[in-house]
Amino acid sequence: MVVLGVAILGVAWLPSLLKKYPLSYPILFVGLGALIYWLPIGLPTPDPIEHANFFMHLTELCVTVALTGTGLKIDRKFSFLRWRTPLQLVMILMVITIAIFAVVAWRVAGLLPASALLLAATLAPTDPVLAGDVQVGNPGEGREDTVRFALTGEAGLNDGLAFPFVHLALALTVVALPFTERLLHWAWMDVLYRSGMGLLAGWLAGRALSFLIFDLPHRVRISPEAYGFVALAVTLTAYGVTELLHGYGFLAVFVAAVTLRSHERSHEYHTEMHEFTDQMERLLIVVILILFGGALVRGLLAPLTWGGVALGLFLVLVLRPLGGLLVLARSRASWPERLAISFFGIRGIGSFFYLAYATNERHFPDARELWATTGFTVLLSVVLHGTLATPVMNWVDRYHGRPTVIEEEEKALQEGENKPQIRAS
Repeated sequence: MVVLGVAILGVAWLPSLLKKYPLSYPILFVGLGALIYWLPIGLPTPDPIEHANFFMHLTELCVTVALTGTGLKIDRKFSFLRWRTPLQLVMILMVITIAIFAVVAWRVAGLLPASALLLAATLAPTDPVLAGDVQVGNPGEGREDTVRFALTGEAGLNDGLAFPFVHLALALTVVALPFTERLLHWAWMDVLYRSGMGLLAGWLAGRALSFLIFDLPHRVRISPEAYGFVALAVTLTAYGVTELLHGYGFLAVFVAAVTLRSHERSHEYHTEMHEFTDQMERLLIVVILILFGGALVRGLLAPLTWGGVALGLFLVLVLRPLGGLLVLARSRASWPERLAISFFGIRGIGSFFYLAYATNERHFPDARELWATTGFTVLLSVVLHGTLATPVMNWVDRYHGRPTVIEEEEKALQEGENKPQIRAS
């Protein structure tokens, strides 16, 4: 309780303190977790394989809450033209990344085919949880340039659309059925039905909740004091109903939040709801990052091979940046914007969930090696992207003649201090 209390205080205080520096608070919390688990104070071992079920549900809840907040803070209305860049990153870049990475992990690193595909599907999607420093601002703030919108939209969409490839990796492990039969079942069930149900259920949930919040008569409308509870309701209802219908809940939650955001766009509700989800997300992040840091010092990386290190470096430093530049080659974005979008393929909590989910469903003989490679890649992303996020985004803003986030906040603070204060008579 002491550790958790100090960590929560830190996550409430550190983000605003670190905005001026090339350092993100996830790095500090991973370090805090490593420190307290290194001390001989009797904390239980945070082994993601031994406690796979707990770890799966914890990361599942964190990603679900983060997807709600991600969808709510996007001001741009959905259309295929307006959302062209994030759709390209998900539908083209993510698929190419999974295919190339799986082949390299199989043929070069020597992983089993199912394990190689699972590792690719686990690490390909970018993370909506740890990417806050490169995402759009709060609802209605207007800080939605090309880079931030592309990375935010990508992180919201790909956590659901990467799931078919996780199921394909699981299908490769079921040797009792003919491969053709497994492939057909995967195509119609795991790709078409689950994705379609996620989109449909998310849209219906968003529409239904929009009616309950905005369109009911004032005497039965939800009280403003309860907006935070509505945020939790959107998250749990959209996710739970979709999963009961065997659809992709992650996709449904994001679609529901975007649909809800499109209704009464200027209403104060969106800001209140986003703030509530942001606080919940940070609380869950604290727990997961401390456990991750503890797992690092308790042997998570012990099975890591040089092949696993090479795979992590290849994905973060080569495959994602080069693939992003190729996919965006004909984009209207400037070169600094393309470079930033391609570089910030942040890996994080979503990767932990996918791997925990898969190892819970099937037995993978090299599960500990998969966890070691995933842990190394996420740690690399947390340190590298967390260190460079602030300076790179400031560089992009200045290149386009925009004030940086810090400059905007300092200006708003100065304007607030200069406003005349009305004293009570």
